[in-house]
Amino acid sequence: MDYLPLFLEIRDRPCLLVGGGEIARRKLELLLRAGARVEIVAPELAPETRALADEHGLVVRQRRFEDGDADGRYLIVAATDDGSVNAQVFEAGSRRATLVNSVDQPGISSAIFPALVDRSPVQIAISTGGGSPTLARLVRSWIEARLPARLGALAGF
Repeated sequence: MDYLPLFLEIRDRPCLLVGGGEIARRKLELLLRAGARVEIVAPELAPETRALADEHGLVVRQRRFEDGDADGRYLIVAATDDGSVNAQVFEAGSRRATLVNSVDQPGISSAIFPALVDRSPVQIAISTGGGSPTLARLVRSWIEARLPARLGALAGF
């Protein structure tokens, strides 16, 4: 087993998102749904990412990542299209014993985002250890098609 399957409780915990594009926006949505206190560092933000940050009143530092940005973080997500920046983020987080997800770069990640089936509070995570995200999404779609949409309500009962 390459990764320990684990769900993190990040509500009200300080998390950092490095990047401002489409991939960063998707990770931001997940972090916000989980209740994280997110700060964003990116030289530029895509309009959709900016709108989401504004809607939630997030702190946005419109500049490149600096090592000190990793201080005091519970989780860091490196979602840039620059591998050297993602590696810098991973190193900074690792020195602080902070979990780091470098999107689509399992070699420089201490945590990965699985494909997720969400029938809250029932959640099913599917992972290939970063080896085949496409396969993980395919398995997720198989499972989603078979689970009732109201499974979460049953869990609450």
